[in-house]
Amino acid sequence: MLNSVPKSTRPVRRVAAVVVAACLLTGFGAAAAAPKRGGTMTVSYQNDVSTLDPAIGYDWQNWPMMRVLFSRLLTYKPGTTDLTTDLAQSYTVSPDGKTYIFKLRPRAKFGNGDSLTADAVKYSYERVVDPKMASPGQAFFHSIKGYDEMVAGKATHLSGVTVVDPLTVKVELSQPDATILQVLAMNFGDIVDPAVAKKYGKDFARHPMGSGPFMLKEWVPGQKLVFVRNPYYFEKGLPYLDKVVFDIGQDPLVALLRLQRGEVDLLGDGIPPAKFVEVTHNPKWKSQVVVGHPLETSYLTMNTQMKPFDDVRVRRAVNMAVNKKHIVRLINGRGHPTDQVLPPGMPGYDKNYKGYRYDLKKAKALMKAAGYANGVSTELYVYNTDPNPRIAQAIQADLGHIGIKVALRSLGQAQVISAGGTPKTAPMVWSGGMAWVDDFPDPSDFYGPILGCGSAVKGGWNWAWYCNKDIDALAAKADTLAQPNEVQERLALWRKVFGAAMHDAPWVPVFNEVQYTMHSKRVAADPANAFSDPGVFPFNYARIYATDGK
Repeated sequence: MLNSVPKSTRPVRRVAAVVVAACLLTGFGAAAAAPKRGGTMTVSYQNDVSTLDPAIGYDWQNWPMMRVLFSRLLTYKPGTTDLTTDLAQSYTVSPDGKTYIFKLRPRAKFGNGDSLTADAVKYSYERVVDPKMASPGQAFFHSIKGYDEMVAGKATHLSGVTVVDPLTVKVELSQPDATILQVLAMNFGDIVDPAVAKKYGKDFARHPMGSGPFMLKEWVPGQKLVFVRNPYYFEKGLPYLDKVVFDIGQDPLVALLRLQRGEVDLLGDGIPPAKFVEVTHNPKWKSQVVVGHPLETSYLTMNTQMKPFDDVRVRRAVNMAVNKKHIVRLINGRGHPTDQVLPPGMPGYDKNYKGYRYDLKKAKALMKAAGYANGVSTELYVYNTDPNPRIAQAIQADLGHIGIKVALRSLGQAQVISAGGTPKTAPMVWSGGMAWVDDFPDPSDFYGPILGCGSAVKGGWNWAWYCNKDIDALAAKADTLAQPNEVQERLALWRKVFGAAMHDAPWVPVFNEVQYTMHSKRVAADPANAFSDPGVFPFNYARIYATDGK
């Protein structure tokens, strides 16, 4: 998912969604006292939330909110990449890996008291796949029987989702899919109350009703959202807090000052870059700083359908010319230089991979061989919030050393996303502020949405407009290897996929981000349990609790 659009129209996820063995976030000081119930937490955000409909919402800000408004059949054990049951009490998988039968919790209810049954599960999945919903999560369900017919408008239901009885639902696939359980653990797999969804239609985004630990009580656009405890939540003892208030319209610098005065409990937008060194080097605040290592890669795309980047030699030269270590120093070390697409901690990450090394001499030779000995001019699109313009300026200077004259186009996030997803518009895009974070901890999520042929379409997230059908075929084969004894074969295939893609050099992977935020002393959480899933940097609000700290 992205640090901000769909499998083919991917939204704004600056964080996103699911974890890695290491979305190890540290520093949310585990309190000495045992968790207790009660209290209110205030979280600051600069921008308002666009939607709380899990079929539509797909950005870094509303993703963690929806994780606590809704439940799904499966979820992740806190702080791990291990799937566990949520609304499902148990499940079985057929030997051929194509049929899944889920038994639901017998007394699960929505926040309004409505019973949650298998009919709600079927309705929720079909709602996401329904073309009229235009859900950015639709394509994730492609392996379920009946998907193609429903997307084409030839059917109104998924034939592969069957209500066996009120507490049993069967999901049948057209072919084995190694990612399907993780898809059902995404927000797109959230179970909504059919009665409420039908009542409000598209306005369900403002009237969400799920079975998560919290419910929406109030939403004043541009000002605040208020979540309160769901009295029917099925997990005993959770949530700890009575209420979570999201203050909207808070400039990050102002929010930091408010937190330091005790008026805010969590910086939803993180520590502002202008105050990063001051805050992180001050012993007074050290215990309140939280460090996150999401499964994320920040990268530079080169449009393979536009000159000069239609020549692989130029793309390789750019890879050799970008000084990644300098860029990481520029952002105060909030990242680790990388040469590959997959981030560390992601299954399939190749610790032995040797990518393009910084080498201006070789880069200049490649430019000469490509016919650009006298240089060439191009454009780089960049999101206009700090530190992204500074990073773009560094790239501009680096490429100047090999004769590429770069004009910067610093624009709002929506404009950059639009340019990247429009054919032959953006020669280069710096992904920062919108970089890719995992939707779920599987290598397929770092290929199809951002490098696969299916996403090299208008509105897509494949801003390199890269398409190698041979590599696509390898990726498709990898995802059919769903049996436990095929795991190593599958990961070996994915390493081959990413190695081959980087041989074509549509990207310059630059760094894997390290994220920083702060909490007040009035709230605490066990670091092992504060995070809903490792891709989500904001926390699992259900597991944070109030303290007497000041």
